[in-house]
Amino acid sequence: MARAKLTRQERSWVLYDVGNSAFVLLATALIPVYFASIAEEGSSVVVAWGYAETVASLVLALLMPVLGSLADLKGNKKKFFIGTVGTGAIALAALGIPTAAMAFLVLYVVASIMLNGSMVFYDAFLVDATDDERYDEVSSQGYAWGYIGSCVPFIACLAVVLGGPSIGIPMDVGMKIAFLITAVWWVAFSIPLIRDVHQTHYKERAEHLIRDTFGGLWKTVKRIFKDKRLRYFMLAFFCYIDGVHTIIKMSTSYGTDLGIDATQLVLALLVTQFVAFPSAIAYGRLSTRFGTKRMLLVAVFAYFCITLFAAFFLREAVEFWILAICVGLFQGGIQALSRSEFGKLIPKEHANEYYGFFDIFGKYAAVMGTFLVSVFTQLTGNSSMGVLSIAVLFVVGFVLLWRMPERE
Repeated sequence: MARAKLTRQERSWVLYDVGNSAFVLLATALIPVYFASIAEEGSSVVVAWGYAETVASLVLALLMPVLGSLADLKGNKKKFFIGTVGTGAIALAALGIPTAAMAFLVLYVVASIMLNGSMVFYDAFLVDATDDERYDEVSSQGYAWGYIGSCVPFIACLAVVLGGPSIGIPMDVGMKIAFLITAVWWVAFSIPLIRDVHQTHYKERAEHLIRDTFGGLWKTVKRIFKDKRLRYFMLAFFCYIDGVHTIIKMSTSYGTDLGIDATQLVLALLVTQFVAFPSAIAYGRLSTRFGTKRMLLVAVFAYFCITLFAAFFLREAVEFWILAICVGLFQGGIQALSRSEFGKLIPKEHANEYYGFFDIFGKYAAVMGTFLVSVFTQLTGNSSMGVLSIAVLFVVGFVLLWRMPERE
């Protein structure tokens, strides 16, 4: 019989999603708006932000398989996790210091790399925190509570940034406070995982560390492409998660480019969090009944429709609200079930190494997605064409996932 309640380890693992999601929400909703206020006059926020996200994703994609392989060694996983969280929180808190756009983007790229790096180690801790049959449920709970929990510091940030001018706090000072609030929140909710979740699956230390690390990576690549189910899943994931990450990262800057009021943008994205909370939990439960693959196919098709809506119909604030609600219905489910499905397919003692490649497929896809949006926006002078350019990847991802062999 399945457990109805989360264990202490599962709960502590879930809480890190509450912590890191605060930064994700701030980066989605407020940071692009703040960047637009310090960017050079006449420059495109969509283009500059797209290139910054591209650089962050590319660096992370190159680093994580190597760091992931090293983190698989006994006792290393938690050290790497603490290092990325600590460095990222410091960079986040310092975002209020730069006044020039380029310096701000450099610091943001560092914070973003550390955030997403910590997520690789966090994802890999799933195999230590719970059992195979609980992966879908626990992963979905993580995304769900991350959405709703991140609203607490975000609402505080909104109060300071949007309400600050009425009590004499300028927007730039309000953003400095917001960066600090989010950094403290991030660190505070990493403590339960550090305290309660321990690395139970690991590789023993080798005599020739560097040689064996790179040799092991090559063996992992061959194992991934030799396993037909894993190969199809990874290629499908590469395609569909590209669009998901791009929509998450570019939605606010796209809305800004269309001339939608900043307050409308951030409030709509806040509603996304509340919609995503029950939706992510529901996805975890539905996957138990209908299967993880089938629920992922539903989410990929829904995202294809969302992309078409954004490209052809999104012009005013009301359409952005509709978009935000639709994204909330599927965002948590597609991410949570992708993470848990991958965990079922891999050897547990190599979890960090495999999740490093999982991150490569996700982040390199995000490189392509944000790059496509920026390039097509530049070439056509129309950000809607940039959004439309990623729709084909949902189609390819759907077909590959559909063709993935069933579990024997």
